[in-house]
Amino acid sequence: MNLDIISSEFISSPELIDKLNQNGITKVYQEGDVIVDENSSIRAIPIVMKGLLKVIRTEEDGREIMLYYIKAGESCIMSFLGGMHNEKSIVRAEVEEDAEIFFLPIDKVSLFIKEYPEWLDYIFRLYHKRFEELLDIINAIAFKKVDERLLNLLTKKSENLNSKTIIVTHEQLANELGTARVVVSRLLKQLEDSGKLKLGRNKIILSSNL
Repeated sequence: MNLDIISSEFISSPELIDKLNQNGITKVYQEGDVIVDENSSIRAIPIVMKGLLKVIRTEEDGREIMLYYIKAGESCIMSFLGGMHNEKSIVRAEVEEDAEIFFLPIDKVSLFIKEYPEWLDYIFRLYHKRFEELLDIINAIAFKKVDERLLNLLTKKSENLNSKTIIVTHEQLANELGTARVVVSRLLKQLEDSGKLKLGRNKIILSSNL
């Protein structure tokens, strides 16, 4: 198995890289596949080797909100915490772009924390990044209008996919923002009228100056 994407994280510990190779497995997933579901047991933590995941939280009334993306070389801190405390997952990790995922059994996650400072540092850095991203979500919900949040979401998707063309439905965007589809459709039309994007069938093309 090739772990080049995260080898740079542990360049000072070739032994840890060998241990990861010996104890983990890699699986291939397609867009839309669910890697970790809500209320499921966490037996292994996923590290993205290739592609992109999005982490979603579902509220009691059925509404969803997208919390953050997981890029190549990153993992889901929620899986770390839930798995180490033998708790069920409180989020859903879904493939946004075809992905290769490396899975490390949760017992090895705990063991490596004790044996390799580089592994613990990796987890802390992920935790810090996710904490800042969640603060941004809270700030956006509390202080920003839905049109600003929508444009920010589209811009982030464009950056993650490295493309101005985003394949997505209005329903998907509404779910990720935790709002109604009719609201998203109306705001997208306004953004198109202002020249910020162009709407197509299940796709959105952002303006080159965004």
